[in-house]
Amino acid sequence: MDWSQILILLGLFLISILYSSVGHGGASGYLAILSLSTYASEESGWLKQHVWCLNLVVAAIAFYHYYKAGYHIKKLTIPFILGSIPFAIIGGYLEVNGGIYDFLLSITLMWAAYKLYQTKNDSMDENFTEPDLKIALPTGAGIGLMSGIVGVGGGIFLSPILLLKKWADPKTVAATSALFIWVNSAAGLFGASISNQLDIDFNILFPFIVVVLIGGFIGSKFGTIAKQSLVRMLLVLVLMIAAGKRIIEIII
Repeated sequence: MDWSQILILLGLFLISILYSSVGHGGASGYLAILSLSTYASEESGWLKQHVWCLNLVVAAIAFYHYYKAGYHIKKLTIPFILGSIPFAIIGGYLEVNGGIYDFLLSITLMWAAYKLYQTKNDSMDENFTEPDLKIALPTGAGIGLMSGIVGVGGGIFLSPILLLKKWADPKTVAATSALFIWVNSAAGLFGASISNQLDIDFNILFPFIVVVLIGGFIGSKFGTIAKQSLVRMLLVLVLMIAAGKRIIEIII
């Protein structure tokens, strides 16, 4: 194993710790790491599918810890998931031009960072109300479609929306996002499979899974015991990091 591979694994490990602490799978961070490596030359579909696999591992661990700690609310999560599944499959089914993919990913990360910046100073001592089905279902559908196209699990969309609309506190958001990400990632892989685009190299994927498995466990365990305000701050940091690389590329 050469130094470049070690650096990639270290980057994935650190991203998995940070993202899982707020209930995210880490797809946008993994995409940023891989796009800076020798894997940058791979097709967008290849990158999407491999980070979705990593999402499945980390989001599952994150959801387990937040669920075990009592932060999951089924009534809040299920409508978003039901709305997202068919559209995440459609998004994963679509074959997107490389240039369009890069543009969509850039906009995605910038939008998420901006929205979270807007929410970061909101008061934590508020009453939260769950959204109506007529709002949650189409919201989930829209996020599912974009997630499938871009190659993320949707947490970078859903988390800021839940916080902006005051539908949940940060730790409940983390639990909801983790399950939402897991389902969307699985749906995206299914969509890629039925369109005969599935192309996963397990020799490459296995060491990636090992490091994010460890990082996801550490991060999500920490997130469940941290203060709500700290989880909120970590979520801001997560989206800023995810957006940073793409924003610099657009400016340059």
